[in-house]
Amino acid sequence: MSYDIYAEKIILNYEHPHNKGILKGANTHFKEYNQVCGDEIEVYIIINNKKIKDVKFIGRGCAISMASASMITDFIKGKSIKEIEQYNGDIIKNILGIDPGPVRMKCATLSLRAIKEAIERYKIKK
Repeated sequence: MSYDIYAEKIILNYEHPHNKGILKGANTHFKEYNQVCGDEIEVYIIINNKKIKDVKFIGRGCAISMASASMITDFIKGKSIKEIEQYNGDIIKNILGIDPGPVRMKCATLSLRAIKEAIERYKIKK
């Protein structure tokens, strides 16, 4: 695949994000903020039997951070929290289909950091 196809995928997910909104009935949530650029993401998650039953997000930011949030929320549905805890920036690169580079990596991983922190808060409550 060419780089243009990946760029189109990112733009499409930025302009028409999946899973955007507040999830009623969420049993954990967390808001993450990127101080460098001002992007922010708040994730709402329903965890059931140690798996992600549903997830949504709200926020604002650049195309990379918003597209990444849309794509990672699709990707983690049905995954175990143990599996998600192992994810790092490499999973974001795979989902996006590109390496955003060191400067944009904080934007790309913002939603993953929020998801992992929401999971940690869920585990503390349990």
